[in-house]
Amino acid sequence: MLYKNFYKSIFYITLATVLAAGARAAETSDFPGIEQLMTAAEFKAAGLDRLSDEELIELNQWLTQYTATEAPVVRAKSKTVKKAQKEEKVSARIVGKFEGWRGDTVFELDNGQVWKQRLKGRHDANLESPEVLITRNWLGHYRLEVVASGRSVGVERIK
Repeated sequence: MLYKNFYKSIFYITLATVLAAGARAAETSDFPGIEQLMTAAEFKAAGLDRLSDEELIELNQWLTQYTATEAPVVRAKSKTVKKAQKEEKVSARIVGKFEGWRGDTVFELDNGQVWKQRLKGRHDANLESPEVLITRNWLGHYRLEVVASGRSVGVERIK
């Protein structure tokens, strides 16, 4: 009986250690978290700036789980989500002089968004604050089109 209680205690101590390590890993995961997924204005407008650190951790853990399990199902079945995906467009201007893209180009827009070139390719240009249109394709990837030239490249949002 003594050995059974000893091993039971070791099991619970090990379990608690693993769970604590998992919680710490979740806090420092590569998932960007709601704080980076939303702009500062969106974050504040949603009232999320009033959450405690612990509440933000819980929200981010829920969001990670939702993204992994439920989001694909909702995206595939919801008419509202499908309509929003079709209508999703960003129209803005690149800040400053635009010389094209070279394979790893970062595009800073006048609306505060920052996008990075996702696909290889090269395009030379010499434009000042050109208008761009960012759209989402049927696979869910984004393309940035320079309106003046009609040239486009695959991008991903980094801010």
